[in-house]
Amino acid sequence: MATINDNYITVESEEPSHEIDVTEQPIEDGIDIMDHVRAKAKTMSISGFIVGDDAAQIRQNILNLHQAGSIIEYIGRNYFVGIITSFQSTHNHQVANGLSFSATLKEVRVAKSSYLETLPPFVRAQAAPVIHVGRKQPAQKPKPEEESVFVDAAGKYH
Repeated sequence: MATINDNYITVESEEPSHEIDVTEQPIEDGIDIMDHVRAKAKTMSISGFIVGDDAAQIRQNILNLHQAGSIIEYIGRNYFVGIITSFQSTHNHQVANGLSFSATLKEVRVAKSSYLETLPPFVRAQAAPVIHVGRKQPAQKPKPEEESVFVDAAGKYH
């Protein structure tokens, strides 16, 4: 017996997957050089049955979580926190009072904002206060009066 956000399901198979990205650079002789390794998001495929009088309601609850992109908590043989990226159900004569399903779960990492609403006290003491004075018109610089060399020369000979 396993649960997805407190919805009881019977799981036959859990298949966790852990992958990485490796960048490769070709060289002239020998094998390619691998210079960077980065982990991908973990995934897990599950399959099983939803049975009982409330099977339709449990299926609808899981579909609502899937369509909303809600972060779920899966507790089974493995523990997993992530989102449901796919959900398929089969309704046939082989499962009485329920349905069979398969789903894929994917790990989600939530980033935190680095923006701070207020500065810490030691930084605030060093920072100048922000003053809002509106728009200012640029001041006009006075043009210096220019005297011509010819005027000076003409004044000397009169």
